[in-house]
Amino acid sequence: MKEVERWLLPDGIEEMLPNEAAQVEALRRRLVNLFQRWGYDYVIPPMVEFTDSLLTGSGEDISLLTFKMTDQLSGKMLGLRADITPQVARMDAHSLKRDGINRLCYAGHVAHTRPKGPLRSRTPIQVGVELFGEAGLQADIEVISLLLNTLQEAGLPEQYLDLGHVGLFRELARHAGLTKAQEVALFELLQAKASSAIAAWLENEVSDASLRRYFAALPQLAGGLEVLDEAEALFADAPTALREVIVSALNDLRGVAQALAPRYPGAKLYFDLSELRGYHYLTGIVFGAFAPGAGTAIANGGRYDHVGEAFGRPRPATGFAVDLTAVRSLLGPQVAETKGIFAAFCDDEASWAEVQRLRDMGERVVCGLSGQQAPWPHQRCDRILEKIEGGFTVVTLDS
Repeated sequence: MKEVERWLLPDGIEEMLPNEAAQVEALRRRLVNLFQRWGYDYVIPPMVEFTDSLLTGSGEDISLLTFKMTDQLSGKMLGLRADITPQVARMDAHSLKRDGINRLCYAGHVAHTRPKGPLRSRTPIQVGVELFGEAGLQADIEVISLLLNTLQEAGLPEQYLDLGHVGLFRELARHAGLTKAQEVALFELLQAKASSAIAAWLENEVSDASLRRYFAALPQLAGGLEVLDEAEALFADAPTALREVIVSALNDLRGVAQALAPRYPGAKLYFDLSELRGYHYLTGIVFGAFAPGAGTAIANGGRYDHVGEAFGRPRPATGFAVDLTAVRSLLGPQVAETKGIFAAFCDDEASWAEVQRLRDMGERVVCGLSGQQAPWPHQRCDRILEKIEGGFTVVTLDS
């Protein structure tokens, strides 16, 4: 590698310089503090785990995003986490084993083998929450409410939420007797909303005309709250067992909308019944948050009631993860505002004691080295510590 190329980073891998890092860290602290005010306990899962644990119950999509390597100590396969949710589920099921409802939150880097969208980082910082032990709709409402609160706390003036329910597609697939391979093929077509391709696939793979009609209608069932009424009318002639599951899922979505309306009147809710993000391991309501200027979701979440089974403790669960790196990019660059005091001398006991006293008071104090008598611009000092007879004084620097 040429000397000039040694400074290059891989595509999608970035560093954060002081101003950006300060902005991200301040945002991370605010959001974790918000989660804790809601009763969520902070945990720090490891960056790497055995893939047997890391990928358990998380679906093929997470496996494809995960960097894998061989552990030199055990010879077993390790994974560099691509998502923190499965780790927190393991902690709930195995490490904590708490009775009743357990609320956990986290913040940390993840690594992806490929970016999730154009111009997205392959090493984003992920912050989020997970709520275990409650199967009722109240848990989904709490988590979605907290997500909207999180976007507000982050400084995004408008909140856009895309809501769906994977239970509709799962039940339709079960009634149609689709194989796993057929489910995957139809899932991909639905995500692309390729109506003509969906119709052609259904004609070849699904014999029941009513089921073909139901599947084909899913991509068109997208919009405001009225979409839920349209869906209920569509399934009015469905067999009783299928209709009951569909109506229950639609009522769950209505319940979320009714709860959010008075709490977050400015939030824009969009219902999409072909929205199956995370379908491979999610089990109920799914949601994604969007913002102007972001081509893909800046946060995703939903219900995943079966992940804990692999760890020997089945637990209903729901949660969300926010891409903090993407959120920061939407806020734009911000210059660090914290100004400091420059101390040209710290080489005697009295000077050192005064500098430490100022730091203990919360001041940012930069000491000069090698005879430096004035601060450099990047040190962001607007005052200087001067030694006077009998003590010290802080003097404002001329602009």
